[in-house]
Amino acid sequence: MDWHLIGLSFVTVFISELGDKSQLAAIALSGGSKSPQAVFLGATAALLLASFLGVIVGEGTAYFLPEQLIKIAAAIGFAALGIRLLLPNLNNAEDV
Repeated sequence: MDWHLIGLSFVTVFISELGDKSQLAAIALSGGSKSPQAVFLGATAALLLASFLGVIVGEGTAYFLPEQLIKIAAAIGFAALGIRLLLPNLNNAEDV
């Protein structure tokens, strides 16, 4: 078993999940719930399933496409999202 990869995956997912929408949803649900353990189990199961699907899709994609192409596509996607978040909303620019 590759413990380094397990640790790297844990740290990466843990840091990326801090403060995101799913954590805020879990906070909201547990705040209004009489059973925070049920919210914890539901949120944990959802994160496990989402991670499992990501691994399966990633493995399938890597089987058909070269690694370099996947990295380029991911970089372009992240850059496009970053630019979109940094730019003002162009559609509502006339309304200002």
